Amino acid sequence: MQLFYSPDILKDAATQSVMLNAEESYHCIRVLRKKSGDIIYVTDGHGGLFEAVVTDEDSGKCLVTIKPEVSVAKKKPFNLHLAVAPTKNMDRFEWFLEKATEIGITEITPVICEHSERTTLRTDRLQKILVSAMKQSLNLHLPKLNERVKLNDFLKQEFTGQKFIGYVEEQQEKHLKDCYLKGSDCVILIGPEGDFSKPEINLSKERGFEAISLGNSRLRTETAAIVATMIINLLND
Repeated sequence: MQLFYSPDILKDAATQSVMLNAEESYHCIRVLRKKSGDIIYVTDGHGGLFEAVVTDEDSGKCLVTIKPEVSVAKKKPFNLHLAVAPTKNMDRFEWFLEKATEIGITEITPVICEHSERTTLRTDRLQKILVSAMKQSLNLHLPKLNERVKLNDFLKQEFTGQKFIGYVEEQQEKHLKDCYLKGSDCVILIGPEGDFSKPEINLSKERGFEAISLGNSRLRTETAAIVATMIINLLND
């Protein structure tokens, strides 16, 4: 099934017309060669799967008619929020975003730390990667991507559920799989290549973040983030 994305669909509306954005329109008309009258499937990124009919085969502004029937993918009973320091090599951070979306993640916040080697991001590009991964995996739930924020400011926020931090400065006795309570919302902090600084670790603990291990190996930032995502999803499977 070829899946398209439009956040403008109204779930409870009768038959409605929706214009796909330029990128989705090009893919539909130029790449897949869809014509007026062809059936396609569209998601709103909130679990809805809609059947639609192409009504205007414009490669820049493709118009589709959404049928009123909708299938809704059940949302997972937990929220997983990863706050991850962007890697110096952006390909690695983008790989994390893609795989985490395929596995299942609710929210992502890029955090800038004392030892961060990258402090700038192209949020528009990262958003496109999330959308592409959602469509490819037929996930139907688009993760929320927050703007980058300094770690100290991130720690000032209030979070529900469990809070964890993974770092390599010292070997942790407690593994994430043994600390996490199935069905709970959680926030997990993953630091940069140079790890969190000692003050950042202390501040995180003061804010209620529990230090956890992700295994005996020393993992790269993006690998640690994927391992954490997989553990939470497996424990809730």
